Formats: sequence, C-alpha cells, structure tokens
Amino acid sequence: MTHDSRAQNSPGARRGVQDERTVTFLRLGVGLIGILLPPALPFGNWLAAEVTGRSTDGFWPGSMSASYYTGTRNVFVGALCALGVFLICYRFDRRDDRWSSAAGVFALGVALCPTSPSDASALQRTVGVLHLVFASLLFVMLAMFCLYSFRNPRSTQPARVGAAYLAAGVLILVALLLSVAAGATGVGDDWAVRPLYLSEWLATWSFGAAWIGAARELAAHHRGDSDRAVVPRQPGGAVTEAVQPEAPA
Repeated sequence: MTHDSRAQNSPGARRGVQDERTVTFLRLGVGLIGILLPPALPFGNWLAAEVTGRSTDGFWPGSMSASYYTGTRNVFVGALCALGVFLICYRFDRRDDRWSSAAGVFALGVALCPTSPSDASALQRTVGVLHLVFASLLFVMLAMFCLYSFRNPRSTQPARVGAAYLAAGVLILVALLLSVAAGATGVGDDWAVRPLYLSEWLATWSFGAAWIGAARELAAHHRGDSDRAVVPRQPGGAVTEAVQPEAPA
C-alpha cells in the first residue's frame, strides 16, 4: 500500500472527510436561511390572511424584525434560532470557530430580544436596543466571513470567486448602513415596502448567497474537482489537522 493510500484510508483522513461534509451542510443551512427568510415573512403574512379571510393590507412588515408582531413571528424566531445553532456548531478553523460562535450568539440574541413595538414600555425599549445591537453585530460578523474567510487571494481560487465574496461582504456592510439610515430618518415609512426592509433583504441575501457559494466550493473540493488550496483555512484548524497524512511506516 502506498503512502498516499495509507493517508487516505487512515482514521484521521476519514474524520476529515466527514468534517468537510458537516461543514458543507452547515454552510448550506446558513445560506438557505439567508435566502428564504426575507420573502417568507411577507408571503407568510399574506398567505395567513388569505386562508383566514382577513384583509391582506399591510402584510409586508416594516422591517424583518417587525415580523415579531405579525403572523410570521414563529417563522422569524425559529429561523434565527436555527441560524444561531448552525453558526455555533460550525467548525472549520480556529478563527472561524470564534467568529461563528459569536455570530451564533448574536443570532440567538436577535431572536430572543424582540424589537420595540410602537407603544413600547421602558423595558421593551431596553430590550429593543439590545435587539439592534445584536442584529448589527450579527451582520458585521457575517460580512467578516465574506471579506476574510471565504476569500483566499493567496490560493488558486479563481479571481471571480474572490471578487464575488468581496462584493457580498461590501453589500452587507452598505445595506447595514442603509438600514440604520432608513430607521433613523423614517424615509419611506408610508411606502408599501419600506426601504428598511429592502436594505435588510439585501444584506440577508448577500450573506446567504456567499454561504451557499462557500458550501458549493467546499463540496467541489471534497469531490476533488478543485485544488485544496482553493479552500481558505487558518493554521491549526480542525479540518486541516484531520486530513494531515500519517508518517510513513
């Protein structure tokens, strides 16, 4: 048996393959939540109103967080809880592990600390501030993945792939700033679809597309369709250590 064959069949290598599959599924789960959640909230409100015979006026919430006070509250909270669990369970390398754990905690914070209602009490306003802080930090952490984790300029990663991750990260940060401006100024508050919701939609779709792209990239790497250097990884990561070949006998 050759040295390469022993390395591929070793327990460490087999654990590495399973780790990559798990990471791929977690990336895909995060990405699908990002893609499906923004349209699911208004559509769910509209569908619930149609089924129950109620008026569909105002089915589009003022913001994604405002869904907490609509018929899709459970969809919103459940999706964020799932996002938080996926991120906390995500393990790829030491730096990403810290970032994903922090992002997962922030996602759970967004889910468990609802935004302030229009007639908020002092306690609700305090909780609403925590909601905004958690949401902002969540988007920043997800942007960091796009800007620094998924991009790998020092590898054989195609330039267009790195540019796509860069664009996604920049869009998240720009959309975050736009949502802050829209929320602070109240621009478009009388619109059927408010600029705040559109800004949040843009940020959410940006990280969703990036995480799905990263899942596909890792899946292609696992199949052997691309060079290992395409997948960025910090030294000492769990996956890196798992696939190290054994010393020759």
